[in-house]
Amino acid sequence: MRYISTRGGTDPMPFKDAVVTGMAPDGGLLIPERIPDVRGSLDGWRGMPFVSFAQAMIPLFVDDIPKDTLDGLIARAYATFDHEEVVPFRAVKGLTGNHDLQVMELFHGPTLAFKDVALQLLGQLFEYILEERNEHINILGATSGDTGSAAIAGVRGLPSVDVFIMFPEGRVSPLQERQMTTIADENVHCLAVQGSFDDCQSLMKGLFADSEAKAGLSLGAVNSVNWARVLAQIVYYGYASLKFAGPDPVTFVVPTGNFGNVFAGYLAKRMGFPIDRLIIATNDNDILARFFETGEYARGTVHHTTSPAMDIQVASNFERYLYYYFDEDPVRLRGFMEDFARTGSASVGVPPDTDDFLATAVSEAEVRETIARVFSENGYVVDPHTAVGLAAASRFRLPGVQICAATAHPAKFPEAVNDAIGAALASHPTLEALKDLPVRKTVIPATTEAVRAYLDAHTTTPRLETER
Repeated sequence: MRYISTRGGTDPMPFKDAVVTGMAPDGGLLIPERIPDVRGSLDGWRGMPFVSFAQAMIPLFVDDIPKDTLDGLIARAYATFDHEEVVPFRAVKGLTGNHDLQVMELFHGPTLAFKDVALQLLGQLFEYILEERNEHINILGATSGDTGSAAIAGVRGLPSVDVFIMFPEGRVSPLQERQMTTIADENVHCLAVQGSFDDCQSLMKGLFADSEAKAGLSLGAVNSVNWARVLAQIVYYGYASLKFAGPDPVTFVVPTGNFGNVFAGYLAKRMGFPIDRLIIATNDNDILARFFETGEYARGTVHHTTSPAMDIQVASNFERYLYYYFDEDPVRLRGFMEDFARTGSASVGVPPDTDDFLATAVSEAEVRETIARVFSENGYVVDPHTAVGLAAASRFRLPGVQICAATAHPAKFPEAVNDAIGAALASHPTLEALKDLPVRKTVIPATTEAVRAYLDAHTTTPRLETER
C-alpha cells in the first residue's frame, strides 16, 4: 500500500513515510492509493473484541511493518484505556421515537477524549519508526481542545520526539488547558496563541507547506492531517457497524468541526462496512452543514460555544473528502482549494446528494436542552459535543440503528454540563488531580514569525547521535 497526495504533486510513499511526513510536501493531504474492499471478511470479523478487530483491519493499510510487530503496537496503544471493551456503548432512549439510538463512548483513554483512540496508536507508531531509523522529530500541532492533550499523552517522555502544541489563548476549557500545561516532561511545549483555533491551524499548515522550514525543523504532524489518525478512527466505525447492523445498515451521527472523525466513517462505508448514512452534526460554526445544504464552502465568523472543539470555520480534513467528490481529480481539487484560500468561499455548484451524508447545525439552547433531557430520561450525563450529536440524531428518522459518537467525557466541561442538569455531576478523578499542579505555557502572537522563532529556539537536532 502506497500513499498519495490529494493535490497530485507528491511521489507515492509507504506507510511509515506517510506517518512521519504528516502533511504532503505539495501542501495536500495523504490518502491511500486504493481503498480496500472488506465485504468478504465481514462475517469472520463480526463479534471480535475491539483490539482483535483493529489487529485484523489495520494491516490492510500497512505493509511495511511486520504483522507481529504491528499487533504489539496496537495492543500497547489500547492497554492505556480504562474500559475493558476500549469502546463501549450505551443505549439512550427518548430522542428518536421508537428508533434505536446507541452512544459510542470514545472517551475511555488517558485524556478522556476520542482523540486518544488515534493518538495512543500514533504515539506507538512514532516511537517504533523513529527508533528504527535513529531519528528525532519535532511534532507541531494545533488544537481546539482535545487533540493537544491526547497528542501529548501519546508522546510525552519519548526521547525521539519533541511536541509543540498551539492552542487559542482563553478559548479552550480550563480543564482542557490544564491537561496540556500541567505536563512536566521536558519534550512538551505548550504555545498559547493570541487568536482563534483557525489561526493556530493556519500557522501550522503554513509551516508545513514551507518545504525548507519543514525539513530544517524536522517537523511532523499529529493533527488529523496525519493519515495514521484517520486510519485508527476507521476501526471503531467498522467495529460498531458489525456490532449493530441487522437487516438494515447502521447510521452514524458525528459531532464534527474538522471533518476528520466523520471522514473516517465515510472511508469505512467505502470499504464495505454495513453503513447507511453519516450525519454531520455541527454547532453554531456551521460551515460544513451549509456546504451539504447549498454546495458552497464559505468561511464565516468563529462563534465561541460550550462545545469549543467544534468552534472551527475551516475543516482541515475536508480536502480528503473533496478529492473523492471530484472523482480523484487533483487538478479540480487544487482549483477549489485555491479559490477558497483566495476568497474565503468556493462552490461545487449543486449540493452533494444525500447517499452518504446528511448535515445539520445545533444551537446552544438545543445543546443545553439535550444534556438536561438525556439525564432526565436516562440518568446519563453527556458532554456538550456529544449533546450536539444527540440533538442532530433526533431530527432524522432512518431505518436501522443510529450510533452517536460520544467524543469527550462530561467532566471535561463541568460548567456547561452541571448548569444544564442543575447538579454537580460532571467530575472525574483524573481531572480533579490537575487542579493544584503548576502550569507551563508560552503566550505568543498569532504570527508565523513568532511560532518560527520559538521553534528555532527550542527544537532538538533532527538526527540522534549514533552510539559508538
